[in-house]
Amino acid sequence: MRSMTIFFLLIGLSSNSFSQDTLAIGIDEFIEIALSNAGQVKMAQNDIQLAENRKQQAADQRFLPRLDFRSEHALVPGVDSSFPEEQIYLDPNANNDWEKVGLYTRLRITGVQPLFTWGAVGKAVQAAELGIKAVQQQSDATGNEVEILLNELYYGYVLALEIERLLDDAEDKMDQIERAMEKQEEEDPASLDESDVFKFQVFKAQFGIQREEVKRNLEYVNESWRYALRNEDGIIYEPEVRFLDPMYSDLAEIGYYQNSAMINRPELRAIDFGRDALKTYISSLRAQNLPGLYFGFTTTFASTPIRPRQPNPFISTPENTFNTSFGLTIRQNLNFFQAKTSLQRGRLEVKRLDFIEDAARDGIMLELNEAFRVAAISKVKVERTQDALQIAKEWLRSEQLDYDLGFGESKDLIDAVRQELELRLEEKQSIFEYNSAMTKLNKSAGLPLSHHSNEN
Repeated sequence: MRSMTIFFLLIGLSSNSFSQDTLAIGIDEFIEIALSNAGQVKMAQNDIQLAENRKQQAADQRFLPRLDFRSEHALVPGVDSSFPEEQIYLDPNANNDWEKVGLYTRLRITGVQPLFTWGAVGKAVQAAELGIKAVQQQSDATGNEVEILLNELYYGYVLALEIERLLDDAEDKMDQIERAMEKQEEEDPASLDESDVFKFQVFKAQFGIQREEVKRNLEYVNESWRYALRNEDGIIYEPEVRFLDPMYSDLAEIGYYQNSAMINRPELRAIDFGRDALKTYISSLRAQNLPGLYFGFTTTFASTPIRPRQPNPFISTPENTFNTSFGLTIRQNLNFFQAKTSLQRGRLEVKRLDFIEDAARDGIMLELNEAFRVAAISKVKVERTQDALQIAKEWLRSEQLDYDLGFGESKDLIDAVRQELELRLEEKQSIFEYNSAMTKLNKSAGLPLSHHSNEN
């Protein structure tokens, strides 16, 4: 039947048997575990960590953004002089002595500490913080997409169990009809129309196909759950919810969902935070292009044992020294053309985000309108199917009573059983579609998915 076909398109994996122990699990716990295993969610969480790392990099510029260590090593000759070691600098005939070679070592530490930079560092940190918020909103959007799929997977299992129970009930009714037809054939063969027998046999054969489809697809659902939950202990999980009922009592006006989407959609919030982050970063770039006050220091140690150190303060002995120098410096970026280009690029990026936001709003509005249309149709379908099912049940009761009293025809009873079964299956399928449509509508509007309201 078409109601069965629609459902079976949801699932597509291989299976385990149901001989293992089972554990009932609620929708919230199912989604929590499955989200923790989802690759898309892990990737989104990693993006948040990268954004936090960028913030830390910006904050690290506050204290000693430049701190370098450098070592130099070489072989140098000794000194050939007749003067005392501490007076070699006075010997005009002093020469390098290449017959004596020693090791020259120099160690140098250089550091720069910003004192006043017009708030460039602080604004860079603020921009990074806004960037984290933007990535978090993108992560929420990714989580919502995955949660929609998990919600359908969970309630798809509930739907499969509902259909299995309906087929069990229909099978009991078919057995009753078959026994009644066999009894009628024994007692009054002439009263049994041969076409009714064939019609019943065809119906029974079609029913067997549906039964096998349900069996196989329940196995597929079970394997899908096992994969989503990454169950390494071999436990087979089943839904704690056993009956599929409408999760939403009413459908609000479309304007309510449209207004909510423009305010609450994480995609739009991510763009807003991203634009604020970019504007703040541009302010940081402007500050970086202004003159900045810095404190700098350099410490140098050099040692060359083969060359004696000269004690005269006016004589430089770079081979043997230990000194520290520090002071204030003003730095100014004089590459004005490059600075101008960087600022222009930033403004273009802001403009680009404005266009992205317009495109996102258009896409969200179209998505929401389509989701509202599907939800409205699904709601009507549920109501009309339930009305039709009520009529079919009354028809089946009437045909069953007439057949038991000997007034009814078996073909009419078979038609009533088939119609009632089809409508019961269609009712459950329409409820599943309505719940899914409402969940997607809430997602499109940036509202909570409310996937837990159907638990019994």
